[in-house]
Amino acid sequence: MGGVGEPGPQEGPAQPGAPLPIFCWEQIRAHDQPGDKWLVIERRVYDISRWEQRHPGGSRLIGHHGAEDATDAFRVFHQDLNFVRKFLQPLLIGELAPEEPSQDGPLNAQLVEDFRALHQAAEDMKLFDASPTFFAFLLGHILAMEVLAWLLIYLLGPGWVPSTLAAFILAISQAQSWCLQHDLGHASVFKKSRWNHVAQKFVMGQLKGFSAHWWNFRHFQHHAKPNIFHKDPDVTVAPFFLLGESSIEYGKKKRRYLPYNHQHLYFFLIGPPMLILVNFEVENLAYMLVCMQWADLLWAASFYARFFLSYLPFYGVPGVLFPRMPRHNYSRVAPLVKSLCAKHGLSYEVKPFLTALVDIVRSLKKSGDIWLDTYLHQ
Repeated sequence: MGGVGEPGPQEGPAQPGAPLPIFCWEQIRAHDQPGDKWLVIERRVYDISRWEQRHPGGSRLIGHHGAEDATDAFRVFHQDLNFVRKFLQPLLIGELAPEEPSQDGPLNAQLVEDFRALHQAAEDMKLFDASPTFFAFLLGHILAMEVLAWLLIYLLGPGWVPSTLAAFILAISQAQSWCLQHDLGHASVFKKSRWNHVAQKFVMGQLKGFSAHWWNFRHFQHHAKPNIFHKDPDVTVAPFFLLGESSIEYGKKKRRYLPYNHQHLYFFLIGPPMLILVNFEVENLAYMLVCMQWADLLWAASFYARFFLSYLPFYGVPGVLFPRMPRHNYSRVAPLVKSLCAKHGLSYEVKPFLTALVDIVRSLKKSGDIWLDTYLHQ
């Protein structure tokens, strides 16, 4: 199979039929720098240094797995594995030494094996098969609510009562649209990825005014590295709020843009409007412009055009300025996940909305206290 070592500067990708170089994790860990990234998939070593920028899911998504075993992420994020493996072949440079574990670092090998068995069980139970009726009803009910909200204003006029009721209906419609585009973004509705992508552009663009590419860019990173700071954008909310490592980092550097020891209190004041309405809208628009996603920009423009054309005649100009497995199978896979967690001593929690909200506030207070303690004693 060849000796342990790295390919020479002129060797490049492994040649078909030639023995593959053998690598150990110590060598692989050295290749996790910008412009020099390796990763392991199914015990084979790939050099993604140049491919990283061409990766359809974005360079950050694949780059977050630099010098790691990315087997499970590879299997979960791609529907047609045989098709994707064709793109991997030119990047192949070697394989793990037989004595090396498949996973590097303090990972529980038995847990990984059990998770893969659970994933296979879910496939055997056809839990990844979507129900066309479920999603057709969901889309129909979203469109019906959009029409109903407009009819209320058309028939009853722009008074306080019909306006409030219409706003409530549109809020439900928007929330359901967000959930539907989430399902489409995970390619959990149609069997062909392209159909999912096209439908997601319609729901995200025409029904919400956002970029599907922008959401995928953020959300795929979240699922690849959930709750890992500097890799999961969903927990990178500084400088408005500090969580985990950022609390210590800001305390050591004496950064105090806001009174973070009170962030659990001002969360309700600036959290939803600042992060969701302002930050998401600005980031979404900037992403479309900087990344030149003109198709997404046109989809988003169609949302605002429809909104203004629908409600401008009633309110005038001043008056209209004012979230791969289909989710209907979550309850069926939950007992399997709960059993896996119990076997390995992992916490499995399902919380009501208000309980989860209380936990968020407590977490913010704890992180704020850590920041203040570090800030004062550093």
